[in-house]
Amino acid sequence: MNQQMFEAGVAAYQKGNWSLAAMQLAQAKSAGEASGRADHLRGNALMKLHRFEDAAAAYADALADDSYGKKGALSTNRGRALIAAGRLDEAVNSLSAATQDASYKTPYKAYLALGAAYAALGDVRSAGIAYRNAAIDESNPDPCEALRKLGDCFMELGRPTDAIESYRTALDFSTMVQNQNAIYCELALAYVAANRMSEAVDAFTHATADGTYVLAPEAQASFDAARNAVAAKGANRPSDTDNFLAAAGYGPVSFDPLDPTGETTGNLMPSPEDTGFFSVTEEQLMEDDRKRRKSERKKRHRGRKVLAVLIIIVIVGGGICGLAYWRGFGLPTQETVVQELFAAKSDRGDVGAYIAADVSEADASQIEAILPMNATLTINGVNRSMKSSTVMVTATLSQGGTQSYTVELTRDGAGWKVESVTPNFASQDGSSTTTGTVSSN
Repeated sequence: MNQQMFEAGVAAYQKGNWSLAAMQLAQAKSAGEASGRADHLRGNALMKLHRFEDAAAAYADALADDSYGKKGALSTNRGRALIAAGRLDEAVNSLSAATQDASYKTPYKAYLALGAAYAALGDVRSAGIAYRNAAIDESNPDPCEALRKLGDCFMELGRPTDAIESYRTALDFSTMVQNQNAIYCELALAYVAANRMSEAVDAFTHATADGTYVLAPEAQASFDAARNAVAAKGANRPSDTDNFLAAAGYGPVSFDPLDPTGETTGNLMPSPEDTGFFSVTEEQLMEDDRKRRKSERKKRHRGRKVLAVLIIIVIVGGGICGLAYWRGFGLPTQETVVQELFAAKSDRGDVGAYIAADVSEADASQIEAILPMNATLTINGVNRSMKSSTVMVTATLSQGGTQSYTVELTRDGAGWKVESVTPNFASQDGSSTTTGTVSSN
């Protein structure tokens, strides 16, 4: 390595002289020499010069230097260069490799670029998966962009209801710097696609309220149609939208939401669990009543988990904003997890499904042993925080009497899992003591 030439190249890079930097960094290496530092900066300079093919080659050279490391960042940069060069399949491979680097501290950058690559290839499903992963990445300081892209994917897949949740969550994470009016417009178009015209009018009105955002012609047409539909509904007569849907065969009788084409080919519209964004296996219902109840409870739990991941660990229903996550809320709620934990014991179901992964098998068995059979549960109180919560419950026992418990929970994605269960007993002097604590600690 010619250190003097390398330092000159770094100096040119810092001054923004990209051509000189690229030349000097290339000259700093001897023939066949591997230098991740020089090639990394050289690739960056070439990207600034829009020499994307050369930049991709420079990043490849940097990746060949095993001593340099930074494979995640280099693979991401190379993937971006390959996208710009139109080599999309190679870009997907490079960006996928970036997401597999456990030492890469900002994988959301790779997922964002991967979503763009898949979108350019026309693979909307895979693009949506990538954007979802970018949005839920804890290192992502601003998931708004990924959420908007995820909403766009849902719209292309004909799932406007899911798109609505993505856009609404994007608004929760948006800042004043970002164009919130544009997000409101996207949200309004999703409402129109979902035939929720009153909400569409509200969103369009919000988008245009300050006069700085001008609707595109197709968006303006949708706004006009939504207002006409709302006005017609108020007048108790069919709207133009209703007439259009009826003419297309989507009347209240002929439209089957599971078979919108009416072709009855067996290729029905999948449920939200089967959109391809999530891998969900339905268990066969068993004849035995106990196993049937267990299966149904698991299916309800899975549905909540799918919804929670979809809306990016944020409760978006009922007007609750994204800050709810940081205030200790989640899906499923702490109360629901505790109730289903006790119910699973009564049904002799899978108690382990509600216990945190870091709890040992021995402690999990002790937790199961502590739980009463066939008890009626009353939630006395919940102490919530972002990462842990405590639920106080009273169980009315089947043989008579009551027993109180303190249940400690830990955050699990958007929901909660049980860390410990402690029976509470009253001492002889009337003060409260606890024994039998079961914990992973």
